[in-house]
Amino acid sequence: MEKKIWLSPPHIGGKEIEYVNEAFKTNWIAPLGPNVTAFENELSEYLKIKNVAALNSGTASIHLALVVLGLKPGDEVLASSFTFSATINPIAYQGAIPILIDSEDDTWNISPDLLESAIRDRISRGKKPKALIIVHLYGMPAKMDDLLTVARKYSIPVIEDAAEALGSKYDNRSLGTLGDMGILSFNGNKIITTSGGGALISDNDKFIKTARFLSTQSRDKAPHYQHSSIGYNYRMSNVLAGIGRGQLEVINDRIAKRRSNFEFYRQNLKDLKGISFLTECKPGFSNRWLTTVIVDPVLTGGITRDDIRIKLEKHNIESRPLWKPMHLQPVFKDYPSYLNGVSEKLFENGLCLPSGSNLNEEDLHRVVREIKHLFKT
Repeated sequence: MEKKIWLSPPHIGGKEIEYVNEAFKTNWIAPLGPNVTAFENELSEYLKIKNVAALNSGTASIHLALVVLGLKPGDEVLASSFTFSATINPIAYQGAIPILIDSEDDTWNISPDLLESAIRDRISRGKKPKALIIVHLYGMPAKMDDLLTVARKYSIPVIEDAAEALGSKYDNRSLGTLGDMGILSFNGNKIITTSGGGALISDNDKFIKTARFLSTQSRDKAPHYQHSSIGYNYRMSNVLAGIGRGQLEVINDRIAKRRSNFEFYRQNLKDLKGISFLTECKPGFSNRWLTTVIVDPVLTGGITRDDIRIKLEKHNIESRPLWKPMHLQPVFKDYPSYLNGVSEKLFENGLCLPSGSNLNEEDLHRVVREIKHLFKT
């Protein structure tokens, strides 16, 4: 059996165990504690944003952002259709209605033109959307100038889903810091991980103060347990925050390696007809969380995305199709959607290649070798 090459495995840096051991030595095993406070402060400094609430997942972070904005059953939330379901699920948690918007070709993120068309149509139906969730897919910055212009024109609050985009920037500003709130994910496959975890970030003090209160079961100030509002058990633990502190110390190295992986694939596959890569659009800078390719079977001589995926799988190499758009998912297919065909085409022909920061040169050459072998047969 050939060595397994994973799509995007965790990559431990070395200092994580020191912070975790400190939590054990001081008996700070329960949620909250010095590592949580320090992790929030270090993230705040790294992102250049005032407030960070460390939570137990990116999904929880989106949910709390919606709660903080006062989303109620029946309210409408605009969001990208081309994303992972965790972007859309929290809208359903609130009993709200996702309004799914297709992508544009340049970044694969939500289309500014379709966004404005959707807003005008919803308003004409008497339902002005209450929020917009912008996803920075695969670490690629969305067209924030255009999207923020549209959102501000109609006074719609913006949540940035930067779950895949920690370390990516737009006009030299960290993704997640340009809207009213941003969310991060530290899931095991992300560019840095806390095993499981996330964060809600904002320059708005009130938003994060409210989110922290809600995330600890909305416990009122009293000597006994008293609750005047519904709360959630969403805070990050002190142990996991210790992992995050160690991971954050090596984030620049992780970004550099992922970008290097992308360049390796681009250089070594550029001569294969029908294989194309997603390029950066200025003023965007991508962390290249995952390297993605589009496979055009007309130009490849009939070789499809799935042919490459199955070939790699036979050699114990993990790859994965691009996200299946939410408007094609059984659970979301009946919600309003504004489409142009871009995300469906990307899903049909797109593939994520192994992109972990712990890939070595031999691993990368092996992936490329198997793909090239397929094109020669």
